[in-house]
Amino acid sequence: MNLTPKKAQFSRCIPFLLLALCISAATSAALAAAPLLQPISEPQSATSTQTPANAAAKDSPKAESRITPQQAQQLFALVDQLLKFSSDETGFPIKSEVKRQLTTRAAVESYLNERFNEDEDAKRMQRSEIVLKKFGLLDRDFDLKPFLLSLLKEQIEAYYDPKSKTVNLLDWVSVDEQKPVLAHELTHALQDQHVDLDKWSDQTPADVSLNSNDDTIHLAKDELDDAREAVTEGQATAVMMDNILKPMGHSLLKDPEIVDVIKQQMAGSGDSPVMARAPLLLSESLMFPYREGLSFEQDVWMDQGQAAAFSGALDRPPTSTWEIINPREYEKRHLPVVPLLPDIHPLVDKLYRPYDIGQVGQLDVHILTGIFGGDASASDLTPAWDGGIYWAGQSRSASAAEQASTKSIALLYLSNWKSAPSAQSFASLYAKQLGRQYSGLKPDIAARRSAPTADDSEEQVFSTDEGPVVITTRGKMVFVAESFDLDLARKLTGLILDAQGTGEMKLARSNPLSSGRSASLKQVSITRSAAQRYRSSSQVAEPREPLTGSLVRFLSECGVMKAAVDAAFMAVR
Repeated sequence: MNLTPKKAQFSRCIPFLLLALCISAATSAALAAAPLLQPISEPQSATSTQTPANAAAKDSPKAESRITPQQAQQLFALVDQLLKFSSDETGFPIKSEVKRQLTTRAAVESYLNERFNEDEDAKRMQRSEIVLKKFGLLDRDFDLKPFLLSLLKEQIEAYYDPKSKTVNLLDWVSVDEQKPVLAHELTHALQDQHVDLDKWSDQTPADVSLNSNDDTIHLAKDELDDAREAVTEGQATAVMMDNILKPMGHSLLKDPEIVDVIKQQMAGSGDSPVMARAPLLLSESLMFPYREGLSFEQDVWMDQGQAAAFSGALDRPPTSTWEIINPREYEKRHLPVVPLLPDIHPLVDKLYRPYDIGQVGQLDVHILTGIFGGDASASDLTPAWDGGIYWAGQSRSASAAEQASTKSIALLYLSNWKSAPSAQSFASLYAKQLGRQYSGLKPDIAARRSAPTADDSEEQVFSTDEGPVVITTRGKMVFVAESFDLDLARKLTGLILDAQGTGEMKLARSNPLSSGRSASLKQVSITRSAAQRYRSSSQVAEPREPLTGSLVRFLSECGVMKAAVDAAFMAVR
């Protein structure tokens, strides 16, 4: 799992209305190039400090009107017109008619509740909540499920359901507002006709990894789904934008600077009170597929043409958030190296039940450093990221009540950086924020005196109410062990760090596939220097879901989000 909560089989469920409002302000003035990822501003709490009473007042729904039967017919008539527009924009052929239906707010809320209760990916995301809290991405007392429900009820603008092959339109949103949203959702319908979105977008193993071989497979596939969500949402957002821009004589290709304006507009919450108080983890996970997916699609479209940006990106999808954030690396077929997790099970299995495993991708690091240190830290450290993995185990002795708490979880996290100074900066940042995660935090001076004498390693040890935290820096690597006893933490540190420097790296690879729908994975053992060469290979690796992956996908598959649509309209004003 990546740091963004795990993915769910929601039929295209992301806030699309905010995006459309952002497109409308951008053609008048081009802005300077945007930073690598959207600025985060000041260091943030993992959640908002707004009081429940004020939150409830702000979230109270306003009286809303319903579209008339005549307007509904007008909206339905637009489907075929906009389907052809989407086909012309993307090059995807129309293979079959798209069903359409008008739905009510009550029906959408019922749909969301059913998905939360019955969808396997939603359950997996809820299970990962405890790991997100252990990392400090959510406050310990934050209740994820009800907040997500409130956020989605506020944000969802329309959605395409790949199971029923139906585009669902909302009876409380005006025809003018739904037109660009419809162009967006019909792009998903064409994507579905090209690759079968349900199968194509769900590559993450559903089971818990129980042994070293499973660990390798899970890590190899970790970021696939996040990257694919960014492709599908980026393509659909590009079509929506051109639907707004072309009547004004503009387009993404003729006016590429508009994307920077839209990305800046997406940072605002507009008239979305729930979005305004969302933790950084949720707001970034919500907007990433739209914001960075749009930039990715625009760059590939301008560099290599329509076929490469649309059918090509579905047939040879990127495998990581790193490729989405750095589209030229995708164009060169470069791949990030996934650090090796050697066989830790002989050390941990007697005490811990495997609970979660995954990559900490570049998106995850952007969010993590933004929460810990604000925009300056995120801007400095996100480009310096060079791979990361984590493993979480739950104490076998934990009671039923304790299993719902972070106290039952032990966590290890290895991060690689492009330089030793960047590794040192991250280790310092991570250590400074521990007081926000744990009570009773204090440096363990006695433990430091007993640290192993390694010339190339620096160890920091802290005692907390959930056990020791050990942070070890060695060259360009930082290894963190949380809540393992000190002796076990040091054994894991030595085993994992030594494996990166002198052992073999196991990478999952697959034969290139024209459809990109499935792959037969096999392990490849190579030295670290060879791994750097492998990074430039034309073979397509299939990584697993990163730490925030379940959340990114869960939100993305619920439908188009208001925040994205609003941003689009604001950008062209």
